[in-house]
Amino acid sequence: MTPTPQTATPASAALAAQIEAATGSVAPTWPLESFIAVNPYWGWREQPIADAAASLGVLAGTCLTAPRDVFRQAHGAGQLCTEDLRAALTAARASGGADEVPGLPQLLDALAPAGDLGAGSDAKSDERRATMPQRLPLITDLCDAAGSPGLGQSWTAQVTHQISQHAAAFFDRGQALWQMPTDAGLWNTWRHQLLADRGLQWPGGRAAMAARVQALPPTPVAAIEALLDNLQVPDAVRAEYLQAVLLAMSGWASWCAQLRWQSVLVGQPAAADDEPQTHLLAVRLCWEALLADSRLPLAEWRGQWAALASRREALRQHQAVDWLLQSALEFGHQRQVVDGLRGSAAAAGARPGAAADLLPAVQAMFCIDVRSEVFRRALEAVAGTALHTRGFAGFFGLPIAYTPLGGACARPQLPGLLHPTLQVSDAAKAEVEGATPASRSLGQVLAARRRRSFALATLWHDFRRAPASIFSFVESLGLAYGPRLLLDSLALARASGSGSADGTEPAFVSRLPASQPDTAALVTMAAGILKAVGLVDGFAPLVLLVGHGSQSANNAHAAGLDCGACGGQTGEVNARLLAGLLNRATVRQGLSAHGIQVPVSTRFMAALHNTTTDEVRLFDCLDTAPAPAPGLQAVQRNEMIRLQRWLEQAGTAARSERAAGLGLNSDGRATELLASLRQRASDWSQVRPEWGLADNAMLIVAPRARSRGFDLQGRSFLHDYDWRRDLDSSVLTLIMTAPMVVANWINLQYHASTLDNRRYGSGDKVLHNVVGHGVGVFEGNGGDLRIGLPLQSLHDGYRWRHTPLRLTVLIEAPREKVEAVMAQQPVVQQLVGNGWLHLLRIEDGTTKSQDAGSSPGLLVERWLPAGKRWSPVDSATLPT
Repeated sequence: MTPTPQTATPASAALAAQIEAATGSVAPTWPLESFIAVNPYWGWREQPIADAAASLGVLAGTCLTAPRDVFRQAHGAGQLCTEDLRAALTAARASGGADEVPGLPQLLDALAPAGDLGAGSDAKSDERRATMPQRLPLITDLCDAAGSPGLGQSWTAQVTHQISQHAAAFFDRGQALWQMPTDAGLWNTWRHQLLADRGLQWPGGRAAMAARVQALPPTPVAAIEALLDNLQVPDAVRAEYLQAVLLAMSGWASWCAQLRWQSVLVGQPAAADDEPQTHLLAVRLCWEALLADSRLPLAEWRGQWAALASRREALRQHQAVDWLLQSALEFGHQRQVVDGLRGSAAAAGARPGAAADLLPAVQAMFCIDVRSEVFRRALEAVAGTALHTRGFAGFFGLPIAYTPLGGACARPQLPGLLHPTLQVSDAAKAEVEGATPASRSLGQVLAARRRRSFALATLWHDFRRAPASIFSFVESLGLAYGPRLLLDSLALARASGSGSADGTEPAFVSRLPASQPDTAALVTMAAGILKAVGLVDGFAPLVLLVGHGSQSANNAHAAGLDCGACGGQTGEVNARLLAGLLNRATVRQGLSAHGIQVPVSTRFMAALHNTTTDEVRLFDCLDTAPAPAPGLQAVQRNEMIRLQRWLEQAGTAARSERAAGLGLNSDGRATELLASLRQRASDWSQVRPEWGLADNAMLIVAPRARSRGFDLQGRSFLHDYDWRRDLDSSVLTLIMTAPMVVANWINLQYHASTLDNRRYGSGDKVLHNVVGHGVGVFEGNGGDLRIGLPLQSLHDGYRWRHTPLRLTVLIEAPREKVEAVMAQQPVVQQLVGNGWLHLLRIEDGTTKSQDAGSSPGLLVERWLPAGKRWSPVDSATLPT
């Protein structure tokens, strides 16, 4: 029955806005099988980053700038220079509040060694205050100050543990054999469980607590209103107080936010009383009210919250120097990259269209992922002008959900920002001679085989996790399980790859194309993809589509090392699907109507880059080539052989470059290094199989000719773009609203997990326990759900491997095009205008600069959000 809409009263409207402010400020987290990077500050993007940081400081006790030691080390190493400090001051003063901006002497004083801070100063305490502010207290904090509930646990820890254990059971997706009934919702199931729990300590007695819980409304919104009134939270700060309450359970709040995200993505948003986040908020708020009694200084507590605005402003002013240092450090990285681009041969002599004049033998399209930069640079070095690489989002523009052969569930193969519009699945349309009965297709045979394999795997899994098997699994099997334990311990067992061959022979799987929609839809999709990547003419004989995936064993966060653009999966499916699509004769004929002529001699091929070992596997080599003559196919085969040799040589070079960062010897034999990396990929005890996207800092949106030959150190996303081919700016709009946003998510996930791993990271992966069949992980046996990256993805045991810099986006395009996209796209406007990333643009030739007159060569300008103007990035034009 559909309820009759009612007009909200002013009180209920205010409460709804307060709840929305709390729930909307928490970013989602994805389940482990599709673990993708998320900007944990996404809900704060409508505010300037410094203002959001001050709010998060007083509400959560977190910090968004690097510690002072990071700035000092960078200053000592020459990565942060005086000119960078001056550039940061210039940008800050562009807002018009020059009197409030600290001066250069204050910044230099802040960069002085900690021991030089002055006599009697406590340097470590100063660093701690500057880095992690003190948040406003919750009731649980007051209880902790008054005394513990016993058993060596704080009230805050007990509350977190109790809620978290209940949430784990409520949101379980099949890990537990006995499931909790969930029809009543999280709020009411929690109330029922709390009343039955006799193991908790209560200051006022269990009977009184039970009566208070039973008296609360059965709907979470009404309960939140009653609880706020009971606590007498000042009206002016109720929204902020609810934010703080929810941030105290940020892990499960993020999981609930993901459920909300998915419902909104499919156009089915839930009412407030049905949203899991609202239920969780009511649960955590109820604990606040239950623990509030006359023993606590509640009047003083309310006064602290009433003064929230002044405390937030004081923190914002206190952090002003740190934000200037943060900007200066980021400007320093920009300066180094810009100097490199200006000094490279590509920037000095090549024009964006020059490379297209000489048709290469191979064009290789890689994901924009920063790990691809190292391999692309190595591949270009060994192949020379015979090979050109391009960068594009790793899902290759395919809005698909993929169902593996014999599987029952579809998995998204696209960024989490998007919803799949096409469903694809494996379907073998050709039979392999002698492999199957004539009456059955290869697809039917392999689907049945995989279903049997999955069923046996499920039975085996259930046996291993059954209560009776927990302590007797190995003992039950005896010596029969010995070889497996030995292989695992010696890291000799084969690590799982993409999983596409589970239950089948790889030779069969390599011949399975994916089912696709009608030809007209395929042609439109293919034309859009080719235009977006800028490949509409000048096709090489071989066009390689390279997806990527990682390889590791016993790794709960393995999906986080795969392709984020593919929803935390490998790019194999997308690459093979697009290659097959573009090789279709009917599709090529249809592309002509879009002005795209693909030569008959051009062959698209799919490949997968293993980012752990830097090996590249080619798929569907020439089995379905549209070549009309044997001679032409022979030429393609020769090119493929040469390509394979280049890929092997590039892999050797890339492995050598990455070896030192993994603690491996790069000076030994190439075969030994490859063997070591393969061993790491198969080692169940290896906590650092690779570094993923650690130290990412920049997205370059320009033709590859702009950066080719320049060592970007695996820190830059590279997206090809030629504004001369984008007359209506549709491609630029797509890049700035999709890949740029995804890169921002990746960048700020690494940023937050490095600066505050306790709240935004997942801690020590050695202690991880998987929760709810992939919902997430606990660190140990309880506490809040852990989100973000584990410490081992960020720290090598000696130093941090990620430098917390906001993303810099460098776009080669005219001012008016970039400004138009910013003006038309609210999310872009928020990210750029509020300082959540830096925006630079580059331009060829002598261009009139509104700030610096004529600038020869490569013009680089930085967008100043406060002043809404461009400022040249050039040491000669910086103020003295």
